[in-house]
Amino acid sequence: MTDVAKIIEIVGSSAQGWEEAVQVALNEAGKTIKGITGVEVIDMTGKVDPSTGKINLYKVAVKIAFGVQHS
Repeated sequence: MTDVAKIIEIVGSSAQGWEEAVQVALNEAGKTIKGITGVEVIDMTGKVDPSTGKINLYKVAVKIAFGVQHS
């Protein structure tokens, strides 16, 4: 266990919803970052299709926390 955490901000997107957009962000971060311990959604936005008035792309900005690993 570490006493120091690092936090990064990334954006995930999905055509399905905000929850999936968060998971997409976590999945991508997890490819290069080990030991993710938390996520905070800091912004939620969407792209609207002007012809239907419905959201067709959900986006989330998240902060991802993980422990600093010492070699």
